[in-house]
Amino acid sequence: MATVRDELLDVLIVGAGPTGLTLAVDLARRGVRARVVEKERGLFPGSRGKGMQPRTLEVFHDLGVLDEVLAAGGPAPVGMVWAEGVRQGEHDLFAGETIASTPAEPYAGRPCMIPQWRTQEILLARLRSLGGDVEFGRAVTGLAQDADGVAAAFGDGTAVRARYVVAADGGRSTVRRLLGTGMTGEEVDPAPALVADVRIAPAALDRDNWHFFPASPDGMLTLCPLPGTADFQLMAQFKEGSLGSGESPDTSADGVRKLIAARTHLAAEDVNEVTWCSEFRPRAALADRFRAGRVFLAGDAAHVHSPAGGQGLNTSVQDAYNLGWKLGRVLSGRAPAALLDTYEEERRPLAAAMLGLSTRIHRGEQSRGRATQQLGLGYRDSSLSVGAAGALRAGDRAPDGLVDGLRLFDLFRGPHATLLAVGTDLPPVEGADGLLRTARISSYEAYGDGLFLVRPDGYVGWAGQTAAGLAEYLTRV
Repeated sequence: MATVRDELLDVLIVGAGPTGLTLAVDLARRGVRARVVEKERGLFPGSRGKGMQPRTLEVFHDLGVLDEVLAAGGPAPVGMVWAEGVRQGEHDLFAGETIASTPAEPYAGRPCMIPQWRTQEILLARLRSLGGDVEFGRAVTGLAQDADGVAAAFGDGTAVRARYVVAADGGRSTVRRLLGTGMTGEEVDPAPALVADVRIAPAALDRDNWHFFPASPDGMLTLCPLPGTADFQLMAQFKEGSLGSGESPDTSADGVRKLIAARTHLAAEDVNEVTWCSEFRPRAALADRFRAGRVFLAGDAAHVHSPAGGQGLNTSVQDAYNLGWKLGRVLSGRAPAALLDTYEEERRPLAAAMLGLSTRIHRGEQSRGRATQQLGLGYRDSSLSVGAAGALRAGDRAPDGLVDGLRLFDLFRGPHATLLAVGTDLPPVEGADGLLRTARISSYEAYGDGLFLVRPDGYVGWAGQTAAGLAEYLTRV
């Protein structure tokens, strides 16, 4: 192991994608000394994870970046099917997601489309505003951990030591490999796929629709306009055998132009620019464990999804959101280390469920709908979920609402937990020292009357008609 710097970090985050940056922002606002390292020389340049689900928008409200995300994005456009250069009619992928927003679910409805590179720029700007940053061009090459911390070596011969390490370095995670942690999964589709960001002459194709070209015998191609940019995201499927045995799609700019010309009514010269392109093979895989000692796996390092259903980035962001407050509480000495055991307990089952959902949607076995919005996900079976009151059980997502002039999401916003008394009196609470906010509101149907302890990640941890058991629960978290 290379010489370790004298300083001891609280957390080393490996990877500056949406997962790593979300975690870094959450930790920074908690005063945690975290360092983000990224092996590449800059942020990921592509639009890959472009669909932002309603629950993720709620997370971004809490982290202080929602306004920027909404300004840079836009609702998913309605599809338009083409055949031989003629419009065949609309095909709305999200017809089942036109659920109207409500005070309890303010962002329900169509996903917000925003290219992944822009999401990362917004998160990095927020991290820098909190005093953090990313060290680019820093590749982890070795790990050694003991009872007190983890030493991480880098390719330049230096090393650091941290109390905890979080692997947010993607589906081909170096940290996961160094840990020897396997992934169990399946091939979702035997044929490869291609994704690219392209710029098309304005006169050749409008930006009002998500354009579908299903008629090619080699596979479907789609072109989705990306809000706030001049780009379309191209997705192309290749039917098994269409490329020849063992061959891969041509990801060069000329190859992308030829592909568009072959499968659509557009000419190759209508494609002004190809800014990014990648080939992938849809698969679903889940890490055998999300924690090894003082090292945690999050995002694609822990689970790999088919892009169908738009679950991958969203599930990854919520991994980080779940882990951030727990690391913050333990590192501050305000919660026992056992709290960190609940990260794998809570996140691995949900990741497995999202894998199954994405695979079923990819294979046409299930349509998109409320399940893909992630508003119904929760932790009812978690050891951190205790009790029930009114309309909610511990583990449920805490609804938003405007009651007595108070917006609940604004009340919850920040690194604290919240004890909410709904239609009842607040009990006295001692020893919270700024980590617990309290509030009382009138009766509200989304909650029903009772006491609700809302965790820092927006889920009900404890609920009851009286305060019996609340003090004991607070000592755990």
